[in-house]
Amino acid sequence: MRYRLTFVIGLALGYVLGTRAGRERYEQLKKSARQFAQNPAVRNAAESAAQQSREVAGKALHSVTERAGDRIPDSVADRVRSLRERSRGGQGDDWGTTNT
Repeated sequence: MRYRLTFVIGLALGYVLGTRAGRERYEQLKKSARQFAQNPAVRNAAESAAQQSREVAGKALHSVTERAGDRIPDSVADRVRSLRERSRGGQGDDWGTTNT
């Protein structure tokens, strides 16, 4: 109960402070966030992290399929095959990253 009360108080306090800051401060924060996200260094770092995560996921998938063998359900195996074919076909992913 104490944690719920703390959460509700924090939520109310955040709402009051947020409404006092007003629309101008909101627009200022939004503009700053947009500029940060469009910074080439930030974009390159995000895309590099996405590429590395894809590589690690691929290695983990290979390791799991070797160890699990025939115990993997057919539905999962079919989905993995389709994802592998899609990635080998040169199509992009659905994560919104580019290969720049």
